[in-house]
Parts: sequence; structure tokens; C-alpha cells
Amino acid sequence: MCRLSCDLSMAVFADLDLRAGSDLKALRGLVENAAHLGYSVVAINHIVEFKEKKQEIEKPIAVSELFTTLPIVQGKSRPIKILTRLTIIVSDPSHCNVLVACTHLDVDLVCITVTEKLPFYFKRPPINVAIDRGVGFELVYSPAIKDSTMRRYTISNALNLMQVCKGKNVILCSAAERPLEIRGPYDVANLGLLFGLSESDAKAAVSTHCRAVLLHGETRKTAFGIISTVKKARPSEGEDDSFPACKKVKCED
Repeated sequence: MCRLSCDLSMAVFADLDLRAGSDLKALRGLVENAAHLGYSVVAINHIVEFKEKKQEIEKPIAVSELFTTLPIVQGKSRPIKILTRLTIIVSDPSHCNVLVACTHLDVDLVCITVTEKLPFYFKRPPINVAIDRGVGFELVYSPAIKDSTMRRYTISNALNLMQVCKGKNVILCSAAERPLEIRGPYDVANLGLLFGLSESDAKAAVSTHCRAVLLHGETRKTAFGIISTVKKARPSEGEDDSFPACKKVKCED
């Protein structure tokens, strides 16, 4: 389960799971490599294991601690956006389970375990409730790169999820701890095909579905939702759009 804080003005590709660590130099290298690969938005993921009710959460790493000048996104000529993410690990089933996370908890993402075989099967009703609520499902791919056993678990768990959700609200993230564990967005979309995603859903899993998750995070701060406005270009001088073309001719006569 996780929550995200963000700026909504994001571009095309996003990796919403770069693992935060004590080594700022390594984290800086992760962000720089993501920008070089073409990611316009990344989220630094702070993971907390839930053990007690009044558990203190450490202050997230500030962007100013990492960079004085943000890296430029490859081919975009603009700096990368760095967001903050909090993921809660609940290992005790009595505290929470996937059913509760999908239907009741105020979260943005449900993270699907890929390092071991799931001890349950996904059921359509709670998954559909999560989709209707705008909750996303995260699959990470770096464990599949590291180990052949985890690769089998990743593909198996992903296919089980796809049979129920049909690729809706699924995002693909790296969960990278080192720069070499990040892959480019088009390579990740190709991995999505192995996970059971269609071509369009695989591309959306690193772009538009990520944006939807960030918008969902923003709506939790408001009463009802978000209204996006776009400025309309002003007509040039001499043009008057107040009347239809047919009426303009009559007025001129």
C-alpha cells in the first residue's frame, strides 16, 4: 500500500519506484540514469514495515539534498520531476489484506509481491472495486532481472492479476536500488507483454496509468476531485467570434 505526493504537471514516462537508501550518492545516480533513459517523472520510495500503531516515520529525503540543479530529461530539454512516495508493508494478515486494501483503505497503489508466489488468488469483486475507486496496481521488474526464480514468480503473479483486472490501472516500476537495474520505458513496455498486458496497456503502464495514480493522490487532498483547465487561444485582431459566419454577412450588409 502506498501514498504519493506530487505535482500534476507531468510528462510522458514515469518510474514511481526508486528505492530510497542511506547512500545519497547512489540515489543521485538512480535519478540521473532515469533522466538519461527518458523518464520525466520519478518517485523516491520510502518503505516502512508496519509493526506497531504509533510507529514513527522518518522524514523523506528532500530534493535539495540530492541536487542543486536537477538533471535534464533526455530529448525533453527540461528537468526531471522528483516526487515522494511512502509504502507501508503489512506482513500480519490480521492487520490488513488485499481485500481490505482494494475496498476500504485510503491508498493510491496496491503493490503486488513478486519475490515469492502469492498464497492466494485474486478475486474479481475486490479488484473491480479498486479499479472503480481509482486505485492502481504496481508490478516491479528489477527482481526479475536479478534472479531466474524471482522471474518466474513475477510472471506468474502478474498473469494471475491480469486474468482479473485485464490490464486496467496497472503500472510498471523498477524498484531499482542501483542505476543498472533501471530499464528504458520502451523496454519496460516490452516486459509488460510478458506480464500479460496488451500493447496499449503496456505503454500506458509507464505513462498514462502513472499519471492517473498521481491524480488519484491529489484528489485525496480535495473535497471532490480535480478540474483541469486549458487556456483558449485568443482570436486575432479583426476577428469576432461573437456571431456565426452566416450572421456576420447579414450584419455587414
